[in-house]
Amino acid sequence: MVKKIQILIIGHNTNGCTDEHSKVAYETGSEVAKSGHVLVTGGLGGVMQAASHGAHDSNGLTVGIIPQDDASKANEFCDIVIPTGMGLTRDFINALSADGVIIIGGGSGTLSEICAAYMNKKPMVALRNMGGVTAQYIDNYLDHRENIKIIGVDTPKEAVDKILELITA
Repeated sequence: MVKKIQILIIGHNTNGCTDEHSKVAYETGSEVAKSGHVLVTGGLGGVMQAASHGAHDSNGLTVGIIPQDDASKANEFCDIVIPTGMGLTRDFINALSADGVIIIGGGSGTLSEICAAYMNKKPMVALRNMGGVTAQYIDNYLDHRENIKIIGVDTPKEAVDKILELITA
């Protein structure tokens, strides 16, 4: 059996997540499911919940890696819940569990996951025009090491197609 590709979607939690973020996250999660791969999120609200909802509605497999030690804290669209009990340290587990990362806006928690993915040279794409901390890094590197460029894309379908291209390159 061949391992399924695991795609992490990150972005705004409940605070800061607009209707547009939710719509884009839902569509992106749906595209991950349609591609036959596994959606991984931080398992909570906002972009994480919307992406999980989209994947769930498209019959995909969803994994939520949550910071709490109680699985009931995960959103209702997570098929598999991994309660870490690690607080924000779980951001590193999220990044290391992914074969590639799709970014939809986000704040400091998202930036933490981006940094963990960057240091581990995980392919990343970011949806343009979603604001948040990510906007300044689209089509750029985080620092002088130039580990991995965060590639900008315009649509959820393009995000999934591009991340799969980068993962399998």
